[in-house]
Amino acid sequence: MIEIISDIHGNLEALLTVVEEIKKRNINKIICLGDICGYYPNVNECINIVRDLTDKIVIGNHDYYIINNSQCPRSNSANRCLAYQRNVLKEENISWLKSFPTNAVYYGINCVHGSWNNNIDEYITSEEYFDNKEPVGEYMVSGHSHKTFIYKTKDFSYCNVGSVGQPRDGDYRASFAIFNDGEFEIIRLDYDYKKTQEEMKKVGFDEYFYKNLEFGLPIGAK
Repeated sequence: MIEIISDIHGNLEALLTVVEEIKKRNINKIICLGDICGYYPNVNECINIVRDLTDKIVIGNHDYYIINNSQCPRSNSANRCLAYQRNVLKEENISWLKSFPTNAVYYGINCVHGSWNNNIDEYITSEEYFDNKEPVGEYMVSGHSHKTFIYKTKDFSYCNVGSVGQPRDGDYRASFAIFNDGEFEIIRLDYDYKKTQEEMKKVGFDEYFYKNLEFGLPIGAK
């Protein structure tokens, strides 16, 4: 059994809940599809936990922005959060992030954060992505969209595992996937998002940046 997580985004409470579930299920093979960084305040703590969990990691777009001291082209809100994280991130954690690729095959699963056209910054939101494309393997996974779905054909299976730290599909619960005997399964877990909201408030962010956690939506969404 393999657990696949993505898009933690510095949300410690969500990650701790997922780690507890990992322990309950006695899972020792874990893949992380990136974006440990971005949005929420406990980025060092989240990196430390992931470092202990696995070395099977691909980097995401927010990790890339941190590593390269660059900006998100789509979101000033994301850039405000990234600026905070740059000020608190330990240099050893930035160096650790730099050691990982943008795509890899782990445990026979083709892994990217975004897509196989653009590893870190293209969204896969529906099965239409695979129209007229040759699959890169029998099993394929990504994150980035923060929305879960599974697509299976006679030739391959694909899973978007969603987001641990900031779901955007109208369900606030942390999301991840389990791969077992050739099948993907999406798991959702309740977590105390109010603790994450309080942490954001403590470090100086107003509710525009964290109210969305209650509703499973992007920052600023109503």
